[in-house]
Amino acid sequence: MNSQRFELLEKARHALPNGFTAELSGDLIVVQAPPSAIHQLNLSKIRKQFDVHAPAGYIDTGNTDLESPRTAKVRNPDLTYLPEESMATVESSVPAELALIAVEIVSPSNPENDWVGKLRDYPLMDIPLYLVVDARQKTVTLFSEPENGRYRMREDAEFGEPVHIPAPFSFTLETGALRPY
Repeated sequence: MNSQRFELLEKARHALPNGFTAELSGDLIVVQAPPSAIHQLNLSKIRKQFDVHAPAGYIDTGNTDLESPRTAKVRNPDLTYLPEESMATVESSVPAELALIAVEIVSPSNPENDWVGKLRDYPLMDIPLYLVVDARQKTVTLFSEPENGRYRMREDAEFGEPVHIPAPFSFTLETGALRPY
């Protein structure tokens, strides 16, 4: 059954216009429009801070499918950190449980995907940290400590307030330079 879902996802992706992405969340295919320039600006500001603190042997990547056959989910975070050796493949996806974090900049056209769908899926996919940057609300939220299919901890900050990012990154994320929509 899972292979049929993954095949359907691939067919949907081939039918999409350039720049659009598609993800699989159980029986649902989620389509996203290309990101705005301000989305990319905020993502760049976040990535630069994480890059300095990434553990040795891990690389930053966006537009990489994180696949969890056990949960029938394929998600594509705006930013994640994966072992470099996991990226040495011709496959379009890597095992989700290898990701150290998923970072999402909330889409103004589909905020439910980040706040509901991915908040539901990422802990089930064994992703230990989930950072949500919501430029509409000028907030940053870190979810951590996945247990029994949900995140146990949540830290909220407004743009301008720091967010503590735990191990393996172990740094304070500065949010003052982030731009609202």
